[in-house]
Amino acid sequence: MRSTANTPTPSPQWKDLPLGQSPDPRQLDNIKAQLDLVLLALEVLAGIGSEAMLQAAAELNLESLVADRVSLWRLRQSNPLRKSSGGRKKLDVEEARSLVLIICYLAREHHELIRRAVALLEQMAEQNREPHTTALLGDYLDAFNNTYQERMDEAEKVSPDALSHLALKLLIDLLFYSAPNGHRRLWLALLDRSRD
Repeated sequence: MRSTANTPTPSPQWKDLPLGQSPDPRQLDNIKAQLDLVLLALEVLAGIGSEAMLQAAAELNLESLVADRVSLWRLRQSNPLRKSSGGRKKLDVEEARSLVLIICYLAREHHELIRRAVALLEQMAEQNREPHTTALLGDYLDAFNNTYQERMDEAEKVSPDALSHLALKLLIDLLFYSAPNGHRRLWLALLDRSRD
């Protein structure tokens, strides 16, 4: 039984994150994996670290769920795709909602950078040029691929092309998540993808 002393006060924005029915364990695993990948893309594009994530949690009054580096690390390690099993924990719905709010808060902070990267991606597509030939997208793709290889289990089974495709898809998604109603969009996308 949970102690009421540790029960988090729901964020006012949680009302925008509806839940018809609680996700089953497999769906929660899918949600954990997606959240960690979106956070990884934002992390490597904007160069943010755990300090920025904890600052966002404080600004959003989510410290009861994401109090320090260890709790943040444990939430990220809950991704079943991660290499390390040490410290892995179950992610509950409130923690998933908190990560959604943190991701979208940080995406809004870095909206201009995300928008510039997506505009550059569109320009490269129009010119039939490879995205990695530009400094911004090339650095992002390299950092994403290296970080993914470093952190994810069975990363060697994913081709460089597939990783680049994933990185670019996540970049485009981040543009939508950086919009004013991005947290709702991300939450609904997570619920939808978790059913696949």
